[in-house]
Amino acid sequence: MKILVLNSGSSTQKTALFDIESAASSEPVAPLWEGKLEWDGEKENLTVRNGRGKQVREEKVCKLKDRASSSVEKMVQMVWSGPAAVLSGANEVDMVGHRIVHGGAKLEEPVVIDGQVKQDIAEVAEIAPLHNKAGLEGIETAGKLFPGKKQIAVFDTGFHRTMADYAFTYPGRYEWLERGIRRYGFHGINHQYCGHRAAHMLQREVDSVKVVSCHLGNGCSLAAIDGGKSVNTTMGFTPLDGVMMGTRGGEIDPGILVHLMRKDGCGANELDDLLNRHSGLLGISGVSSDMRDVVEASSKGNKRAKLAFEIFVHRLRTAIAAMAASMGGIDALVFTAGIGENSVEVRRAACEKLSFLGVQIDSAKNGAAKPDADIATPESRVRVLVIRAQEDWSIARECVRLKLNQNVQNSRD
Repeated sequence: MKILVLNSGSSTQKTALFDIESAASSEPVAPLWEGKLEWDGEKENLTVRNGRGKQVREEKVCKLKDRASSSVEKMVQMVWSGPAAVLSGANEVDMVGHRIVHGGAKLEEPVVIDGQVKQDIAEVAEIAPLHNKAGLEGIETAGKLFPGKKQIAVFDTGFHRTMADYAFTYPGRYEWLERGIRRYGFHGINHQYCGHRAAHMLQREVDSVKVVSCHLGNGCSLAAIDGGKSVNTTMGFTPLDGVMMGTRGGEIDPGILVHLMRKDGCGANELDDLLNRHSGLLGISGVSSDMRDVVEASSKGNKRAKLAFEIFVHRLRTAIAAMAASMGGIDALVFTAGIGENSVEVRRAACEKLSFLGVQIDSAKNGAAKPDADIATPESRVRVLVIRAQEDWSIARECVRLKLNQNVQNSRD
């Protein structure tokens, strides 16, 4: 069964094609084809590669309004056209799976997309503005390119539905909870995968392991995973909460926003733009939202870049300890996603002051680590794992599982 996955992020659009027959496998399979669009302002970078090693790279200027209507559509068409094509036509795709960041209170489990599902996704788009809008655009693009094919939505918020009410309820007015204003958490697709993958690497049963999963990319969040279930996470009602990120500041005193409204006359749109696009690593460093650029600038003596790195690490360490505390212990610390998998500096600095938790990393292993790897010393009470993010494969597997379950149900009917 050929599944095309569209993974819409805050600054990227990833696409991957998988050929999966069984949803039971715990080992990820390599995609037949994958593409990635990255945007930095109006600069657009496209990378496409297939399983045979053929690769295409393009760089151009692209305005925001053209990203979904033109760029994403063109990238998807390269599955069956161009030098890296692996299919003869769009009709060979059996299903399309989508990563949808915010499912709100209504959408938790993977679901076949229809008009009502699209409406429910749109209703919570204003609280995940960088993500749900892109997800809906991806659904429309896929509907145009694959008419009649089933599309499946898999929700980042779904994994965190197991949190207790005291973990997801904000201490404001109780009426907030009744209105759906609560902690939802995000990056759940990859956090769930990392929890299971960590147990597999430790050769233990999932329900016996306490994992702190650090998903560190342009967006960053941590999850406390106890027995395979999410019990706490750093992101909240929106993806703005928690640790420092590329262009988002994470947790800040809400009184600052009230102050800016009163003193500077800032409106909702201005604050939204400030918090989502001009804070975090970019806002502090003034250099970039990319950790690689921040580390390089810091090494050359840029004080603002150095401060940005130190804030990032300080808040990451604090959050790791908090996640461990919420479970009453920790067996494995996982680093995943772009920064987590690739930044030797972040992993080293984050673990330096965590010896009180039993964390000790091997400098040589850390420096040479390629996912999936254990970089802890033999004496470390906590295993420190670098795990490759597998959101796309996880989404494809959910599509197959949903299809097989529907086939079983239809046979019973």
